[in-house]
Amino acid sequence: MDKYKAWLILVLCNLFWAGNYIFGKYVVAEMTPLWMTTARWLGALVLLVPLAQIFERPQWKQVFRHWFLLLCMGLLGSVMYNFTLYEALQFTSSTSAAFVQALNPAVLVVFAMIFLRERLQGKQWAGLLVSLVGVVVLLCKGDWNVLLQAEYNRGDLLMVVAVVVWSVYTLLSKKASGIPPIAATAVSTFFSVVVMLPFALAQGFDASKLTSVGMMGMAYIVLFPSVGSYILWSVGVRAIGPSQAGVFLNFIPLFTALISLLLGQSITFSQVLGGGLILLGVYFTSRRQEKIREEFNQ
Repeated sequence: MDKYKAWLILVLCNLFWAGNYIFGKYVVAEMTPLWMTTARWLGALVLLVPLAQIFERPQWKQVFRHWFLLLCMGLLGSVMYNFTLYEALQFTSSTSAAFVQALNPAVLVVFAMIFLRERLQGKQWAGLLVSLVGVVVLLCKGDWNVLLQAEYNRGDLLMVVAVVVWSVYTLLSKKASGIPPIAATAVSTFFSVVVMLPFALAQGFDASKLTSVGMMGMAYIVLFPSVGSYILWSVGVRAIGPSQAGVFLNFIPLFTALISLLLGQSITFSQVLGGGLILLGVYFTSRRQEKIREEFNQ
């Protein structure tokens, strides 16, 4: 695939994901994180299977032979990441969550260093440190006394966990390069729904409490962040590799902040400062990673 097409695919992918932070904040007020995650992927599964059949015509038996890899991808990318994200949105703003998410490229580089034994340069270590300072600013909301009191924003802490989970999912997704992307997403989604549905049914849900805003929010989450973004992300990662694709995650906080402003939501100075430090650190950490990208692309 032409690299410019891959870049466009990844920009659209992250634009859709930015909307997930905005709409997720509204929907989580009406549904539990467990039900949001279950309903999201149940709805996506209904669309993914026919889409895979129309555009890819996969040999489903061949796809299911990779069941363990796809199960792990479903548990990480569909269940753990999204449940943690929606849980986080109960305690932090969409903008703060998106800025913490911006740590992903740096974490991907560090994971690549660990698993590929690649040595980081001085600027990259400095960039990682700057990013971590930015996360601390967000966790403390600009109040350094919070560090001494050990009272951090629970939502931002949960987003740090989500970043680690997504990084592992991204590394695994490269292993699925021989499986048609829509079919791979459909099967991993199937496994995630099978795992979550019994717990969701046991928890129970009163659908009458879901407002029109909640229903529209869920419709968006199913169509764009779930079906659209996961397919586009899979295609983009396969085209240019996890390390390079991870840099495009920087668009999430930018798009989220812009959408928040358009909706009349305010952005605090600590969010701007912390987010800026994270993006600056990611810029330095993600530079000159050609060897890592080559290793991942083999």
